[in-house]
Amino acid sequence: MADCPLLVWMLSLNREYSKEEYDACHKIVDECVPHIKIPYDPPNAESFRQVMTHMLPLLMMRHRRIPRAKWRDCVTPNGKHWIEQSPDDMSPEKFLQSMIGYHLAYDESLCGMAMTQGVQRHVINIGLGIKLVAVEPRGVTVKAYAESMAHKLTAKELSLLSPELGEEVALRRLCILLSLKAAYIKAIGQPPGFDWARLEFDIPRNAAAGDGHPLLGWEFRIFRASLGVARTDVLVEEHYQCVCAFFRGTKESTFVWHESVRDLENWVQFINIDQMVRVVPKLNA
Repeated sequence: MADCPLLVWMLSLNREYSKEEYDACHKIVDECVPHIKIPYDPPNAESFRQVMTHMLPLLMMRHRRIPRAKWRDCVTPNGKHWIEQSPDDMSPEKFLQSMIGYHLAYDESLCGMAMTQGVQRHVINIGLGIKLVAVEPRGVTVKAYAESMAHKLTAKELSLLSPELGEEVALRRLCILLSLKAAYIKAIGQPPGFDWARLEFDIPRNAAAGDGHPLLGWEFRIFRASLGVARTDVLVEEHYQCVCAFFRGTKESTFVWHESVRDLENWVQFINIDQMVRVVPKLNA
């Protein structure tokens, strides 16, 4: 597990999409990702997000030059996905190490996939959390937004969101906490009804606990993504808080903070709608 490399693909929905683009992408998902059924609904931006997100594994395998006929998508009983490649021309040992665990996530204009390769029972323990750094609904105060999220936080976590810190710091901390929890919950394959307040992330101490017990053996990579998104004729800048969680089985859990674009160059790949649409004809090859 310690030698499983983490890679993340981030797809920026950086502009409006056309019906033709939706149709082409929806068709490829229908053909190549049969376990996913996304209702056909071109005007629905949420549908487009789902379509684009589920194209990321296809793009990743295309990038590895592995034809679609040479791999299959598998899933555990609790919904953890991994890709199994054809064992042709592989030794048994190499085949066992060739499993690709991945997790998909999205929020607003950012779709993502975290993946790693190795033995199946190891690589499935991966999760990705993505959170737009903004209040919901728009216009409310950070304090009001934090209060609306209080059921997902512990008393200690709420204390980290003190108004004295300023709204910008409090909002970023809240988004870090929410993306940490989302990444961990998805990594362990918990259902949607999981009580987020059972988890506690002590950001100043780089520590995590579940039901009061330390979470050991985990690696949390925390990073930000900034996008320029065209909304009609206006370019809007959006900021996202992202976390990749992976169980490495080490004695302690580690928190790796990536503060610059250079920190991400070796393991995070950013693409946009144009780049994805351009490769659509090749994804089912």
